[in-house]
Amino acid sequence: MDQILNYFPDLAENQIRQLRLLMPLYLDWNQKINLISRKDIDHLYERHVLHSLSIAKFIKFVPGTKVLDIGTGGGFPGLPLAIIFPDVEFLLVDSIEKKIKVVDDIVSELNLINTKTMLSRAENVNAKFDFVVCRAIAKINKLLIWTKSAYHKNQINSIPNGLIALKGGDLEEELADINDYYEIQNIASYFDGVFFNTKKLVYVQMG
Repeated sequence: MDQILNYFPDLAENQIRQLRLLMPLYLDWNQKINLISRKDIDHLYERHVLHSLSIAKFIKFVPGTKVLDIGTGGGFPGLPLAIIFPDVEFLLVDSIEKKIKVVDDIVSELNLINTKTMLSRAENVNAKFDFVVCRAIAKINKLLIWTKSAYHKNQINSIPNGLIALKGGDLEEELADINDYYEIQNIASYFDGVFFNTKKLVYVQMG
């Protein structure tokens, strides 16, 4: 948790409270269903929360932005981002009912009024968003196919609307066939720690 406060020193008291609540909530749920691997749960704040918040280092969403988190699993990257950006609307989507049940409970416990959930596959979401975010759930070309009709045409942020995916490893082959403008950020440029050495953020412009 100290890592979070180090990189995000201007958080309000309520945001800090919400972030601190994540550990006991995930520990409790992890005893019921295997949401996060046992080796990772002790590193929740680094490997899940801070990793998710690399998106907040890449872009500061303006109030009123609409963000879709596909394949949210246990709520990443959507839940940490919803805490950091209370004036942004988030829809967290997953096709596995028990995971959405967990996210629903955490949203309720944190009183995240800017966050909704949906039990659905990404390609079946019938709404428009400024950005789609996700962690490593599929290759970029599949993500673009699933979300091709999900983007608003109007731009309200500092960069055009698009996909922001958290990935790892060598992406050269994966991105070889992408015709849209994209850029890659090494997450190690945002955060210290061996865990982030191979982690990357990929932004693909869709607006």
